[in-house]
Amino acid sequence: MSQVPLLIVDGYNVIFSTPQYRTLAEDDLDAARAALVSDVAAYADGEWRATVVFDAANNPTADGAAHEVAGVTVVFSRFGTDADTVIERLARTAREAGAAARVVTSDAATQWTVLGGSVARMPSGEFADELAAGGREWEEHSPAGRREVRLEDRVDARTRAELWRWARGLE
Repeated sequence: MSQVPLLIVDGYNVIFSTPQYRTLAEDDLDAARAALVSDVAAYADGEWRATVVFDAANNPTADGAAHEVAGVTVVFSRFGTDADTVIERLARTAREAGAAARVVTSDAATQWTVLGGSVARMPSGEFADELAAGGREWEEHSPAGRREVRLEDRVDARTRAELWRWARGLE
């Protein structure tokens, strides 16, 4: 049995380079992060081990700890360390282990750094298009006529509150 491939998503890169998340982030960044994590969870759904990395390099209380949300590993980078560094480390670890991985980012330097061996890359816009296409497919097959795999439906209020605190470096 082969190992499930790793999906590494540059969270803010996807949010701020794609209209559907950027528009949401303009009003509520927490909601944009939650929507992205929810969509990644639905996309991964047993086919990928998903990790979403958010940049918290300027947050002095950020410790870089990984947290599980709806089956997705969520990481806010440690203070002084940007998300690109975390993403590159995860990709390098996967490549050295010979594990298949896909890095989602439109950051050119990160794309060139991670590419090679068992690691592929995908631009943020292309990934967002796949998420949107998947959403349309879920809506077509949903008895309620809408995609029902939302973060709010998959995690309890305590977990949502913890995600909110982690995003702000509050423990």
